[in-house]
Amino acid sequence: MILITKNDKKISISGHANYDDYGKDIVCSSVSSIVTTTINGILAFDKKAIKYQAESGKIEIEILKKDNITIKLINNMLELLTKLSNDYPKNIQIKEGV
Repeated sequence: MILITKNDKKISISGHANYDDYGKDIVCSSVSSIVTTTINGILAFDKKAIKYQAESGKIEIEILKKDNITIKLINNMLELLTKLSNDYPKNIQIKEGV
């Protein structure tokens, strides 16, 4: 299961969806695509807006600036991940305030 924890300053995404075999897991691919696109979009506008760390099976995003673009892109990412978790509740869980 992919666990997404979030609060006002940090978003952590860890685990694997286990929807299908490695390389065929559409849920893991979707999460990776959503998160990577969001990070790249934010950094294209302001390289100092976030700090992130990625390693196998885990990514952490620290929100350093709460400007309009950063917040809109983060909220869009969380909305897409929430919709995905509604479609695949056995594979993705989102926790707030952690």
